[in-house]
Amino acid sequence: AAGSSCQMGLLVTPFTVLVGWAYGVEMTLDFHSFQLAVLFLSVFMATTILSNGQSNWLEGVMLIVTYLIVSLIYFLEGSGKSHSLATLD
Repeated sequence: AAGSSCQMGLLVTPFTVLVGWAYGVEMTLDFHSFQLAVLFLSVFMATTILSNGQSNWLEGVMLIVTYLIVSLIYFLEGSGKSHSLATLD
């Protein structure tokens, strides 16, 4: 699981930016503060879960609940610029 996450971060994401450039669609790696916070939270959670090499059902439930909370926040965020968490000023 950690290996595929590295592949997504190092290969697929930059590749989609290059494909976007080829098609003339603006796709950048300019993340706003909430997206960076979610990224750091997910890296921290994965590191703490994988650090001892073992897992139990409670850690799995915590990961699933965290995933559901973050996905619900993104779902309710809205798609307009005024609804985005990028404009917290």
